[in-house]
Amino acid sequence: MYKVMALDVGTKRIGVALSDYLLMVASGYCCLQRNPEKESLAQIQKIAKENHVGKIVVGLPLNMDDTKGFQAKDCEIFASKIKGYEIIFEDERLTSEQAQENLKEKKIDFKKNKGLVDIESACIILEQYLARK
Repeated sequence: MYKVMALDVGTKRIGVALSDYLLMVASGYCCLQRNPEKESLAQIQKIAKENHVGKIVVGLPLNMDDTKGFQAKDCEIFASKIKGYEIIFEDERLTSEQAQENLKEKKIDFKKNKGLVDIESACIILEQYLARK
């Protein structure tokens, strides 16, 4: 049995979410600083190993016309540096907006802590993936 990890990769931060072993529930785990990149990659590897992760889902921020812009290409390059895990890309268009709405509904003030939006976005990415499985 294994868990699935989801990453919301941004230029400054990386939101991390994990599934349960039944692959039914997504839970926010943490927010990592992206730089230095070597360190963030090492932290991802450590979290994955400690939590028995079998697959990693990476949010891919496609443009509304389904093309890949700078951010999507950056996510693909970052994901290519994660070794030892199956990497799956999940369309993450509008997840940041949905994450902000979710946090507002829960009455969580995220304006001073943008990492909360990244974590919630990673949860949404993982929920989308798990819903298709």
